[in-house]
Amino acid sequence: MTQKELLYVEDAIGHETNTIDIYYYVIENLEDGNLASFLKKLVKRHESIKEKLVKLLESECNEW
Repeated sequence: MTQKELLYVEDAIGHETNTIDIYYYVIENLEDGNLASFLKKLVKRHESIKEKLVKLLESECNEW
C-alpha cells in the first residue's frame, strides 16, 4: 500500500471515530427511544467499519 493510501485509511479511521462520537452525543440528548435505538444500530455499523480499517492498517504495518 502506498503512503498516500495509508494516509487515506488513517483519515477514514478518524472520520469513523468522529461519526461514532457524534452519534453517542446525540443519543445521550435524545428523548425519543426509537430514534436512539436506530442511532445505536448505526453506531454498531460504524464501529464495525472502523474495526475493519484498523485491521487493514495493522496488517499493512506488519508487512513492513
